[in-house]
Amino acid sequence: MTTEKLNIGIILGSTREGRVSPQVGEWVKGIADKRGDANYEIVDITDYNLPFLGTTDGTEPGIAAWNEKLASLDGFVFIVQEYNHSISGALKNAIDFAREAWYNKAAGIVSYGSTGGARAAEHLRGILGEVKVADVRAHPTLSLFTDFEEMSKFNPQELHLDNVNAMLDETIAWSGALKTLR
Repeated sequence: MTTEKLNIGIILGSTREGRVSPQVGEWVKGIADKRGDANYEIVDITDYNLPFLGTTDGTEPGIAAWNEKLASLDGFVFIVQEYNHSISGALKNAIDFAREAWYNKAAGIVSYGSTGGARAAEHLRGILGEVKVADVRAHPTLSLFTDFEEMSKFNPQELHLDNVNAMLDETIAWSGALKTLR
């Protein structure tokens, strides 16, 4: 049994101007880093300049870099905002730009929106199943009405700390177990 720490990517699921996913991602990373049980890093899909799937020949350097980044990770925490009852088009596109790099890994989900982003998280679960990512049950849901000031400045309620830690516990356990399959 290896004692090497797992590498967990905290994936920001939005590319919109004025997005709040970086605030939520940094909050999750701050909680995660205090645990010391894995190497956590923010993975921002905007850094990869991914084109729309199927609109190019697929040779853009961002596509290869995206796949390399995903392949280097043992698991994921998705920061997911709800847009029209689902995930953002940018996140769906980013997921579709990889295949094998997702296989046999685990993911936690932190969602936000008017209903805590629950509908987006449920859509994401179905997508992750198709790319062989096991999503964990514990799921922090953040409300635009109670966890954000003026729907733009993130100010989470203290009660979410237990949910984030439970999600991270499950993500680490499953990521470690699934690493044995790769």
